[in-house]
Amino acid sequence: MRTFFSLSPLVAFASVALAQTAPGPQPRFADVAREVGLTVSHISSPEKRYIVESMSGGAGFIDCDNDGKLDILTVNGSTVDRYKPGGDPMITLYHQDDGFKFADITKSAGLTRKGWGMGVAVADYDNDGFPDIYVTGYNGNALYHNLGNCKFEDATEKAGVAAGGFSTGAAWGDYDRDGDVDLFVSRYVHFDIDHLPNFGKNEKNCSFKGIPVQCGPWGMLGETDQLYHNRGDGTFEEVAKKAGVDDPNKYHGLGVIWGDYDNDGWPDLYVANDSGPNYLYRNKHDGTFEDVGLLSGAAVSPDGMEQGSMGVDWGDYLHEGRLSMFVTNFTEQPDALYHNLGTPGFSDVSYAAKLGRATYLPVGWGTGFFDMDNDGWLDLFVANGHVYPQMDQVRGAPPYRQPMLLFRNQRDGTFEDLSGVLLGIPDASRRGAAFGDVNNDGKADILLVNTGEPPTLLLNQTPDKNHRVLFKLAGTKSNRMAIGARVTVKAGKLVECNEVRGGGSYLSQSDPRLHFGLGAATRIDEVEIRWPSGKIETLQGVPADFIYEVIEGQGIQHKTVLPPL
Repeated sequence: MRTFFSLSPLVAFASVALAQTAPGPQPRFADVAREVGLTVSHISSPEKRYIVESMSGGAGFIDCDNDGKLDILTVNGSTVDRYKPGGDPMITLYHQDDGFKFADITKSAGLTRKGWGMGVAVADYDNDGFPDIYVTGYNGNALYHNLGNCKFEDATEKAGVAAGGFSTGAAWGDYDRDGDVDLFVSRYVHFDIDHLPNFGKNEKNCSFKGIPVQCGPWGMLGETDQLYHNRGDGTFEEVAKKAGVDDPNKYHGLGVIWGDYDNDGWPDLYVANDSGPNYLYRNKHDGTFEDVGLLSGAAVSPDGMEQGSMGVDWGDYLHEGRLSMFVTNFTEQPDALYHNLGTPGFSDVSYAAKLGRATYLPVGWGTGFFDMDNDGWLDLFVANGHVYPQMDQVRGAPPYRQPMLLFRNQRDGTFEDLSGVLLGIPDASRRGAAFGDVNNDGKADILLVNTGEPPTLLLNQTPDKNHRVLFKLAGTKSNRMAIGARVTVKAGKLVECNEVRGGGSYLSQSDPRLHFGLGAATRIDEVEIRWPSGKIETLQGVPADFIYEVIEGQGIQHKTVLPPL
């Protein structure tokens, strides 16, 4: 997570706070977490003496009872002292009730497994119509099978996906296109809670900027990654080595995401590694993968340096019909925007896109491309926070609690830093970030997990007059949640595309419904859906300002009108 060059900390970090807004409607977000009932605090030690106490914090959206309203998941974490007697509930589930209020239903929902939660990913792994929950954690993960009406059973052992080790990222994707979603799990470092490093004893790799901090990840042995192939009977087979994605180098895996970067109709896999080159696994269509990260230019910095990579997201930010990659990194490393050039591979355009300076000093975690103002162009958000509370003792160093970053797409390959609009929201050391229209008003909102504190829910109140649309897809031949489906919308000269995902950002799960801003367009000329099965379906003349439910092979089955502009 460290780097090898420096800028003036005071000058670079000040750019976050002094960012100016662009002309036109100013983005507006309000933290409504407490007033709507999101009050359960993430659990973490104040001092962060051990690396396991720094990494937790996935956030997620799920409609657990299919009532059309997003419910909320937050991963709880733990501490060394709390874990040894049994740990804490790995996750909290809030049900969205009437009046835009949320109730903690974790216990009644059956999400009772205790441990040390890290991340979350959602999919309907058995295609029964109810979204299921996978939670990663230290020394054991959990798979919760949805029985309907937000009631879950623990299917971890039956399914064979407990994993173990220090699991972090998780992402669902049907890599062999057989109609059943498979599960990839990244793992971080080997950590033995019964043989803890001696904090403050000047052990190797246990200091930063001259002061004692938690040990690692440098000097710590990594762990292999795992790929669970869905047998279609409620059980999984671990096939990472056979598929070529087991990470024999034992890099320190964190954020993971599936996405078809080469437009061949098969999901590929990106893995962010902390202090190691990132993996880009190209799907070879035969159940195996080839790592093309270094060859394609999407694995390291432009000068060939390994980076401390955390969060990930795909996005076609230039309307080219190709998914580019954004990766958040450790302090004194700019977050990386890898522009997808097609056949030539990727180009790191972080500074050319005007993202490098603002992201250089913060420690980046959860992130996502999202259209905050419904103008039809993907904007960018980054959640930040240091891993070392001890940095508050170092003059000129980035603090432990850090501001968030918000960038507006300038439509020319560059972004404008509008982070100043978020300065009224208290800084925190944030981790997971999930994106979704939580109140069904047609605007994308942001859910954040803060280490050692209750979550943040940023309600999007941007005063725009742009049109928008959401699509909720259901597969028949494809997996039921249509994870991996690509939707392309064409409205006049505006052409946008995105894919349904089961996991991404930093250990988080965004709204599986696809949201598109449409600008001034009141009607979509054409909607093309490329289902995971390979089937292509088109819809013509689709009115804007609705949430559409589309079933594979059957077209639009239901629509819900969005509030008037």
